Amino acid sequence: MIPVENFYFMLSYAFSILKETHYEKVLAEECDSATELCASILEKGIVYQIKRGIERGYVQKTDSLVTPKGKIEVSQSIRTMAHVKKQLVCSYDEFAADTYMNRIIKSTVFLLLRSDISLDRKKSLRSLMKYFTDVELLDIRRINWHLNYNRNNQSYKMLIGICYLIVHGLLQTEQTGTIPLMGFETPVFHQLYERFVYEYFRQEFPMLSVSKPQIKWQLDNDFDALLPKMKTDIVLSYGEKTLIIDTKAYDRVLQSSYGAEIIRSNHLYQIFAYVKNKEYELRDESHEISGMLLYAQTDEGIALDNTYCMSGNRISVRTLDLNCHHTEIARQLNEIVDKFLKIT
Repeated sequence: MIPVENFYFMLSYAFSILKETHYEKVLAEECDSATELCASILEKGIVYQIKRGIERGYVQKTDSLVTPKGKIEVSQSIRTMAHVKKQLVCSYDEFAADTYMNRIIKSTVFLLLRSDISLDRKKSLRSLMKYFTDVELLDIRRINWHLNYNRNNQSYKMLIGICYLIVHGLLQTEQTGTIPLMGFETPVFHQLYERFVYEYFRQEFPMLSVSKPQIKWQLDNDFDALLPKMKTDIVLSYGEKTLIIDTKAYDRVLQSSYGAEIIRSNHLYQIFAYVKNKEYELRDESHEISGMLLYAQTDEGIALDNTYCMSGNRISVRTLDLNCHHTEIARQLNEIVDKFLKIT
């Protein structure tokens, strides 16, 4: 399992705001699980947001009112017999804290209150909910995570990101609460692992071009119907050298084939296709294209650092050990840059 402090190390790159001073107390706390850590981050983030001011916006309301305002809903007023109470059903806009982002935060906190976190944490989160009294709850299974951010709500970006990790990292049971699910096979860990590696290279190596472009199929004609998109995880470029990295997180790194352990064939075919199509795209330029499958090392203890020469390109299969001190994690990532891009 990944130590909690290393999980925070990954989060601090995925959400760089965690490096700011108001999150320093998170590191000083003793969190015994990823869920507790995320709950601590969310708690402090909510406190910080309350000090800045909770987002407010115009929310449409529909109520029976004695004094009409907004649009009178005639048919609904008749159907509910609101006139008996000398009222009318009206639809109107109200400037309130009941925005969609606040609903996500409140719904996530209520999920945490049913999870296995400390009683003190639950008490603190409950007390913060007094600022969200008028905010409605959402069905956590149907939350729309595709939100638009602007300069007025930019501070919510990390909060919503942590909510996403919490909601997708907890499996609801039919009993009394929830159990943590932050294992290698969960989609949320896949996304966190990819984002961590991407942000580490982007923040620590500003001299590199760090991107995640879509590679085009190099076709002999324009017919590309039904071809899958080649969406890269990470592409590092420096001068004439380019390294395409595909991050992978699975409970088992290798697959079994006729009693032997081998590299997962579909992953190898995938990175090979990326490399060869990118190389053909740059055929008229001086270039050196390499590819890498970068697996999160699992509890199996299998450590890989294999490099194959395939049709003039280097294809590497490596594991990143996340169960060591964070300085060692950084060293492993730095070594990739040194080996493949040779920054001068």
